[in-house]
Amino acid sequence: MTTTSPIPPPRPGEPWEPALSVRQILSLERVQAGQPEVVAGAHRLDRPVRWVHVAEAADVGVMLSGGEMVLTTGVLLAGDEDRQGEYVRSLDRAEAAAVVLGLGRAFPAPPDVMRRAAERCGLPMVVLHRPFPFAELTEEVQSRLLRRKFAAVSLSEAVRTELTGLITAGAPVQRLLDEVARHAGCPVVVTNLAHRVLGTAGERAAVDDVLRDWERIARQAGAASADGWIRAELSCRGERWGRLVLCGFRGERAAMRLLADRAAEGLVLHRMLAGDGTHGQGTGGPGGPGGPGDSWDSWEEQSARSLLTDLVTGAVPARQLLPRARAAGLPVNRRVFVPLVVREREPARAARVLRRLGLPGIAARLADDHVAVLLSLAPDQDARALTAHFATRLRAEPDNSRAVVAAADAHADWTDVPAGLREAQHVADAVADSATAALDLPPVVRLRDIHLRGLVRLLRDDPHVQSFAERELDGLLRGPDEDLLSVLRTYLATGRNKSRTAQLHHVSRPALYRRLEAIQGRLGVDLDDFEQAASVHIALLAHDAQQG
Repeated sequence: MTTTSPIPPPRPGEPWEPALSVRQILSLERVQAGQPEVVAGAHRLDRPVRWVHVAEAADVGVMLSGGEMVLTTGVLLAGDEDRQGEYVRSLDRAEAAAVVLGLGRAFPAPPDVMRRAAERCGLPMVVLHRPFPFAELTEEVQSRLLRRKFAAVSLSEAVRTELTGLITAGAPVQRLLDEVARHAGCPVVVTNLAHRVLGTAGERAAVDDVLRDWERIARQAGAASADGWIRAELSCRGERWGRLVLCGFRGERAAMRLLADRAAEGLVLHRMLAGDGTHGQGTGGPGGPGGPGDSWDSWEEQSARSLLTDLVTGAVPARQLLPRARAAGLPVNRRVFVPLVVREREPARAARVLRRLGLPGIAARLADDHVAVLLSLAPDQDARALTAHFATRLRAEPDNSRAVVAAADAHADWTDVPAGLREAQHVADAVADSATAALDLPPVVRLRDIHLRGLVRLLRDDPHVQSFAERELDGLLRGPDEDLLSVLRTYLATGRNKSRTAQLHHVSRPALYRRLEAIQGRLGVDLDDFEQAASVHIALLAHDAQQG
């Protein structure tokens, strides 16, 4: 008795084709009952089968459109080897998926002519050693194909409806990506045309695995959509601007193809509604970061913001963020990192200055007027000089001369970056109040430049400090006089320089003296006494820090 050749199962992670493959059909229980044996084209068993066709006609090839599995008993081919060879070649020309020959009266054994022709053409040829009702096979395969198609279309429509609902409800684009990842069951990545990651969704560990060597993997996956990677191009008004990638899905390729297409449609629609399809029109808007008020080009800023926020908060260990940093386009190998925090209202300005200066780095808004900047410099570059150059150029921007640029020391170890960003944020906060605008700040402010102000800000939430501030300033706070508070703030910040204080408040010296007398009377202190003035100064710094 002839032993059937084993039909290897699909390899783990092997992508399913849009239809059933020859291998899948041969593994069906009904087909196994016919004892199938692959006699040719075994290396092509993963070809997709679009339809199953029963045909005995010798010229069946002219009736095919490609992708069919042809079932035959060969009754019209018996005894004519020329017709047998031409039959196989015609199937190959018609791009049939496979031919299945039922052995019996016409062919009690696999015909050599057909087998050799199929092997030369690379056409899978299968013989059935036991009688098998072809009608049962066609019925089962057709029903399976129809169910798959219906499931894929149903998924497509469900995703389209959900994404449209999110968009019309004003959801941020991250919500759309999260919904796509939920349906796909795998990481979802959006990139620009240079493979720079603009957004991700999915289980964090899986996303990090994908991003670990993103550029190399993305380019390989782009060459051939293998290993469960499916890409959908993103374009608007005829201009291609990015890609959406489903990374390593474990489902039906047809369904995932439709899912990727629907997701791409939703993202493009979100872009058109959010930014009107324009480019480079800023990053802020009434919808808040990531909402419909933001233009689509803020996606790079959103990607940087997610990374920098995780670094600052320590929500994710720094080492685990390296793949995301690399995928976002930040050089991380053998680099020196300079953490900065800028106090200003327009977060896109810092990123623009970085690009103009050709400095590698990322910038993103952390709060309403906090912009984090992370420079990534080569070890032989002068970090201090480049940081000062960046700060000078940033403050030279229109209406930006009072921007505060705070920095921590440069770090060669990536794991030191989170602490550096938090230090820069502390420095920026410490010099952000109005009194510091009257002082001569260096282009880049560091921890040693903020002295007592920095210490008081660190302690601002301590109840003892709060009580001290209320007690020392009670005479002014009970009957608040903003003009007197402002004069006191400037007077103490300038080192009790009366001339400078009068000049900054545009008042005469006698008028200033009257204000200072009123302040001393309300507080019950002598501001000419160093210790009393210092006490009031500390209380005012604490009060301003608490108000900030």
